[in-house]
Amino acid sequence: MKVELFAQSGFPYCETFDSNTTKSTTVFGADAQLVNGALRLTNNSVNQRGYVYIDIPFSSAYGIKTSFEYFSYGGDGADGLAFFLFDASVPNFAIGGFGGSLGYSKRVNEPGLAGAYLGVGFDEFGNFGNTAENKSGGFPGAGESLVPDAIVIRGPGNGFQGYEFIKGKKTMQSGPDGLASDQFFPISSGGLGTQRVTDLSQPGYRKANITLVPNPSGVGYLITLVMDYTVELNKHRTITIFQDVPLPYQAPPFLKIGFSASTGGFTNFHEIRNLKVEVANDDDLQNPIGEDISDWESCAGKDNSFFITNEEVQLLNENATIGCLQFYKTLDEIESISEDVCEQAECSDTNKYLVLPEGIFQVTDEPGGFVFTPNEEATGKEVTIYYTVTDNYGKRSQGNALTLRTVEAPEPMKIVRMDGSEISEIDLCGGESIELKGVSDASYSKIEWRKDGEIIEGATLATYTANQSGIYTLEAYNDKGCSATSNEVVVNFPEAPMFSLDEPIVGCEPGEAVDVTLYLEEFDVSSFDYLLTGMGISFLNEELTDVSVSGSYELKVKPKSLECYSNPIEVEVIILEEALIADFQFEVQGLGITGDQDGGIFPDDVIQFTNLSDESAFKWNWDFGDGKTSDEKNPSHVFGAKGTYEIQLSIANELGCIATITKQLLITKSYRLMFPTGFTPLEEENKTFIPKYKGLQSMELYVFNTWGELIFKTDDISSPGWDGTLDGKLLDAGVYAYRFNGIAIDGEKVVEAGKFRLIR
Repeated sequence: MKVELFAQSGFPYCETFDSNTTKSTTVFGADAQLVNGALRLTNNSVNQRGYVYIDIPFSSAYGIKTSFEYFSYGGDGADGLAFFLFDASVPNFAIGGFGGSLGYSKRVNEPGLAGAYLGVGFDEFGNFGNTAENKSGGFPGAGESLVPDAIVIRGPGNGFQGYEFIKGKKTMQSGPDGLASDQFFPISSGGLGTQRVTDLSQPGYRKANITLVPNPSGVGYLITLVMDYTVELNKHRTITIFQDVPLPYQAPPFLKIGFSASTGGFTNFHEIRNLKVEVANDDDLQNPIGEDISDWESCAGKDNSFFITNEEVQLLNENATIGCLQFYKTLDEIESISEDVCEQAECSDTNKYLVLPEGIFQVTDEPGGFVFTPNEEATGKEVTIYYTVTDNYGKRSQGNALTLRTVEAPEPMKIVRMDGSEISEIDLCGGESIELKGVSDASYSKIEWRKDGEIIEGATLATYTANQSGIYTLEAYNDKGCSATSNEVVVNFPEAPMFSLDEPIVGCEPGEAVDVTLYLEEFDVSSFDYLLTGMGISFLNEELTDVSVSGSYELKVKPKSLECYSNPIEVEVIILEEALIADFQFEVQGLGITGDQDGGIFPDDVIQFTNLSDESAFKWNWDFGDGKTSDEKNPSHVFGAKGTYEIQLSIANELGCIATITKQLLITKSYRLMFPTGFTPLEEENKTFIPKYKGLQSMELYVFNTWGELIFKTDDISSPGWDGTLDGKLLDAGVYAYRFNGIAIDGEKVVEAGKFRLIR
């Protein structure tokens, strides 16, 4: 059996950042990422911002000691990076303002780090140690002026309050707030084109060592910062930047640690690696004191759970908890453990799982918890191993013996029905129950009924009435305290599927039945029974596919294993008595032309469509066959080109039934020419003889008398026509002839001839 293992909480904490993964408690965000053996907080680009924090609460009781290498290189300056501590009880991590605030302090309208306690800024550009961007305090006399190449301490804050300037040191200047001239070093290790420097003998190496020890004469801490750095080849230096600087603020009980960096309008890579966090006041800490354990018993063939608590181990440090339990076969193995604090912090998985001939020991994820599973052959025997406990400060006990005696487990009871028949699973209707009892020939000192592994309070008899769904077992104990678990009985209260049929089920074809099952999600007759009743008819299961009578019905469902149906839901079935019919007609708007038989339709004609469909329709969907559509009841449309068009009209009624019809519309001509059969020159209407035409680009009109003599001619396409005169004199009423020559807009020749009457 495999037990999931979790990282310990507390000190020491070590993270090298030298692989492609980090511990699950290492949280980084924004632009931060792992790159080639370091955690890169910002790239060498403008307006970068990144952060990381360790999601483990560290006790503040004994102070904190941390060390880390940082790398700032490859650009033209940037803002810098910050180390910070914040209250571990803050429910949601929220980084502070970036830019000159380095992700710690407030910045203009950006709040600072939530629950901040301490920020140490390694300031390249010079805005972390001044009052610019609404920061509180700065180097004496600096105001909003830049103070580049400085290390600055800021105090607690939250939101827009606090983050006060505590102390600063200028690393490239001398004076009260600076260094001796022979100790100068820039915060950034190199300019454009430089690389990460990891060798302390090479120029550009930087390592910070920060210690916070409880202030013996007041609240808060005394802060010490020691820098390891190299500015000349093979001349590594170690200098103290701050020595016992008071931070006079009460620390919260638990703190978390983090880093942030930003670039702003200038650029630099900002990276950290080899982070180590320990207790600062280590001399005041004491190792836990364990005791030999020899009076515990385990039951053969079972997973026996145990806890080593403060009754077996004395945790002597304030706020101490068990962070790591380890098992060993011999004391010699304990004595050979490395004293390296980072190796202690790992709490090796190897020592959480111990396999012996007598059984298997496994450490669990609960503090001090473990499981021992003895073999049946180990009954009556003892097994001795050795254990250590490491607290959350990294302090470890020396090693003590743990001896377990394996005793025989009883025969398990068997759960049956009250009549003695066997049972493994049963389905019940709501409100029903089942009587169960445990049977065995053995005698027991105690019986426990359990549901889903949890003890049922008061259920200590051999019988039990189950009226809730769950997995029921009996745990029977002998006089040695060992137990055996019975068979499992599963009690179910199956629920029928729920349906919501707010809309009626509609059959759109008169006389055709509807399939109600299509409206029931996951219709499953293998598991459920479906009963539809109404109109004096009943339909069961597959019969629901053939409902042919309109009306109101009730639908009930039940699991096949039960006799109880669900509460009914109403189902309305509507089958149309008459078919829904779609129809329409069309004509050239205002002319009544429907096709070639009455003059033809032209590309630029406005075609009026008239709906003739069933009056119950309330939706119309026209497809004109040219890629255009309409949802009007009686639309009009211009096709714009010759062609054969399939016009489709789909209608829908309020029940959702749909009917469709398609008709063909032909546009075969690019012109129209219509001659009158007569004209009346003495009337206001129809007083000249001229054809009505469309789509012509030129024309010639000739008028002849009955003897064939030409009496009128025009080639003006805008001509008003012949007014019935010759040489200014109105001719007699009678029959005249015409001949017409024209050219259509598509180049087609047009020739027409005929007779007409002059009426006086």
